[in-house]
Amino acid sequence: MSLGDHVTDPVTGHRPTAQQRYRCFVDMAVRGEDAGFHGVNMGEHHGIEYVYSAPPVVLAAIAERTTRLRLGTAVTLLANLDALRIAEDYATLDLLSGGRVDVVGGRGNFFASTYTLFGQPLEESKERFAENAELLDELWKGKPVHWSGRFRAPISGESLQPAPVQEAKDAMWIGGGSSPESVDLAARLGWKLMLPSAFGRPAFFQPIVDRYLEQWSAHGHAHAPEIGAAWHVFVASDSQVARERWEPRYRAYHEWMQRLLQDVNPAVPAHNARPFDFGWLTTEGPAIVGSPGEVTERLAALSAQLHVSTHLLYMDMGGMATGELFDAIDRFGESVIPALSGTVV
Repeated sequence: MSLGDHVTDPVTGHRPTAQQRYRCFVDMAVRGEDAGFHGVNMGEHHGIEYVYSAPPVVLAAIAERTTRLRLGTAVTLLANLDALRIAEDYATLDLLSGGRVDVVGGRGNFFASTYTLFGQPLEESKERFAENAELLDELWKGKPVHWSGRFRAPISGESLQPAPVQEAKDAMWIGGGSSPESVDLAARLGWKLMLPSAFGRPAFFQPIVDRYLEQWSAHGHAHAPEIGAAWHVFVASDSQVARERWEPRYRAYHEWMQRLLQDVNPAVPAHNARPFDFGWLTTEGPAIVGSPGEVTERLAALSAQLHVSTHLLYMDMGGMATGELFDAIDRFGESVIPALSGTVV
């Protein structure tokens, strides 16, 4: 996974151009497929220094250079964008890639500035998100739709063009971990649940997972629920090397993120405003750093704790140099993926 933070590497002093940042992501995805990764997920932001704004365009480029890699988002701003346009973009990508799309829909209300940029009241985020998710679910069936709602013009018998390869149960996720309404929506629609990347304690999400599984059972879906989660990850030959390489990048990312939050959110949640504490973050928080054995053990424990079967790994944060990043991807593929039986990354 990459969210596209565009920062200067605190170790080398190098700041890539936007073109280099985008190109690196495409190359990283190709490298990931060769290393044995199951998928790649791309962030979407607008008007800030997370510079990825058009995931379907970039994921289409990746689709043409890969054959089996899942092509996902982290997240699609489902409350802000038009549901029909989302359906058309990702159904097209699904068709061209042979059914490899994962649409992770998120409210994005953490970034309040996005709502201002799109001319939408933040107070409407919950209703916009639910309406668009329900419409996307209906459109994705590829059949004529008769629909009217609060936030867009009615649809009067049109159908999605093109029709996607996958069914919604295989392609659709709700990205969220703090709103019970989003969790209930995922369970009701029969969509998968993706827990977010945050600086808090993973145990924070335990009640959310429990609620999702309870609600899923109550709705009686014929297919099984799936849960994913996003982590901050780096692996090297041994723990000391991994920590020495990653700590300055992780610290720089954390400091950059704290500054950014002041501009995009007037009410930052407490679990994201925590001061930088490398020891706490890498033992009790969302950071997983160390030798292949240490990383494998931590991911396995989190899988069991939160019923997670899909892990998104944020490895390129903080201006990480491309060579070191690709070495970590290769090492993860060689030594960690084979040991994570029953999970996908």
